[in-house]
Amino acid sequence: MERKIEKKLVNWKNNSSRLPLILQGARQVGKTYSLLQFGRKYYNNTAYFNFESRSELHNIFDRDLSPARILRELSAYTSEPIIPGGSLIIFDEIQACERALTSLKYFTEEAPEYHIAAAGSLLGVTINRKNHSFPVGKIQFLTMHPLDFEEFLLARGKDQAVSVIRDSYEKNEACSLHETFLDDYRIFIGVGGMPQVVNEFIRTRDYNMVMAMQKNIIDAYIADMAKYAGQSVTMKIIAALKASRPNLQRRTGSFSIKSLKAVQGQFIMNRLLIGCLLPQW
Repeated sequence: MERKIEKKLVNWKNNSSRLPLILQGARQVGKTYSLLQFGRKYYNNTAYFNFESRSELHNIFDRDLSPARILRELSAYTSEPIIPGGSLIIFDEIQACERALTSLKYFTEEAPEYHIAAAGSLLGVTINRKNHSFPVGKIQFLTMHPLDFEEFLLARGKDQAVSVIRDSYEKNEACSLHETFLDDYRIFIGVGGMPQVVNEFIRTRDYNMVMAMQKNIIDAYIADMAKYAGQSVTMKIIAALKASRPNLQRRTGSFSIKSLKAVQGQFIMNRLLIGCLLPQW
């Protein structure tokens, strides 16, 4: 899939004042895929490290946070050379290792010639810190979202449709295919922009499978809440999510806070917003 985030990643790579990057966003929006594709396309090699599936990687950061030592051991771990400017170092699921997140400060100060891009769930990166400081001012953030309508059309091979819509918009002229494109937009509203769901729709055109995948993603989000927020807070967030659907289905499009009976205080709503949960709702 063609994702607009690639242009921002290229700008980051070419920036002489480049900082270590954290590509954040909700789970399953395509962060890891986009970084790996970016590495294959613009670097000699990619050194990929997943802190959630490879717990032994945490040991490398348990000692001092010297970039020279860390890079040497990471290179030994992956059996690949890590070249300044020539290798893309990917720290995936960085929220699972607080020390790795803190180490980005020292890469900025002591080894800025290395290109490091981290990926993490927005909820985890934001609140999952207990013992170590956040490298404020030493990293750059990019936020990745699900596919927008333009990316959705491109994924379906409708490049010409994108061109026609853009041309009509820029010239402020009526589009003769307006109704046809409205049908495409209605499909987009139903399918949403999560890459896995879009792929399934393109492959099968089976809306039952689409809805099953959407439910799986929602279940995964709820599991993520429980992982970071704790049981009592998770139950309140789930109540907020359940109450949001009928509110958003109203013809007026209004949202009634009074209907969120199980939610107590602005704190819970802030957690909900921070997590960017359920983007296609």
